[in-house]
Amino acid sequence: MLRCNNNQEAWEKIFEKYKIVEKILEQGYFIITSKQINDYREARLMTKFDNSATLPDIFKKNNFSILPINRGSYIISNFKVYEKFETNNKEIYKIDFPEYIRSIDFNNITSESIAVNSAYITKILEDFLEEEGLVPTVNGRMGSGDFKFNILRNDKDSLEISVESSQIEIDGGYEGVESLTLIEAKNYISDDFMVRQLYYPYRLWKEKINKPVRTIYLVYSNGIFNVYEYEFKNLNDYNSISLVKSKRYSIEDTEIEINDIQNVLSGTKIINEPEISFPQADKFDRIINLCELLQEEFRTKGYITEN
Repeated sequence: MLRCNNNQEAWEKIFEKYKIVEKILEQGYFIITSKQINDYREARLMTKFDNSATLPDIFKKNNFSILPINRGSYIISNFKVYEKFETNNKEIYKIDFPEYIRSIDFNNITSESIAVNSAYITKILEDFLEEEGLVPTVNGRMGSGDFKFNILRNDKDSLEISVESSQIEIDGGYEGVESLTLIEAKNYISDDFMVRQLYYPYRLWKEKINKPVRTIYLVYSNGIFNVYEYEFKNLNDYNSISLVKSKRYSIEDTEIEINDIQNVLSGTKIINEPEISFPQADKFDRIINLCELLQEEFRTKGYITEN
């Protein structure tokens, strides 16, 4: 057993040992078990790539991605597993937080679960879904059930994948008279997201109930709830995902007046640029988001670097 310190190093070793690139070129995919991955690093840490930026370099170089197919196996191929968020500056809708709620500080939402609860409490979900009387019903870890689906590869061919009781996790499930809504929530900003996190739960519950199943991706950062609804136009087609609508909400007052800017300017101490490397970001939202993640709990240098 050869233990590695990080995902990059471990996946390099695994690709070399099992000749994964060559195998995928020959047969179009490669199936690897949790046991094989665990020989180098814990599979749970090695297979969680919620957006394309978190993929190890060996995956990026070969346009590969990875999907779970059961509780102990994964499939690697050059398939398209991510969907880009639509970026636009939409209006932010101000909503009120109930005064009687004392167990949540809406000025300090530090986790995805609290973000989902806050979206429910403030009736963001009812407003966005245009459905009253929503109640929480399903959440947490569960089996995906058995199903098959087609997924596009970068060479435009499709690949059929069979899933057998893979583990899924639902951050929130809310049911109304008309539909069941499944929520995937994140408290960090990214350019795209893993479609599997919506598609696998959707396939499970689409088979279980005889009412519409809606899928929501919720991103909370910098006091803003970014809510996206997606639909799958073809049940058996992973890549048939399509954005239905999106909306932004804020519990806080997001208006900035000239006095706010003057107060920041007068209260800021200017210091010289440090001689050491200084973190940069192409979007200011990412800087704010990193501060939020650091506030949540202790983070390692590796975690900060990746984000």
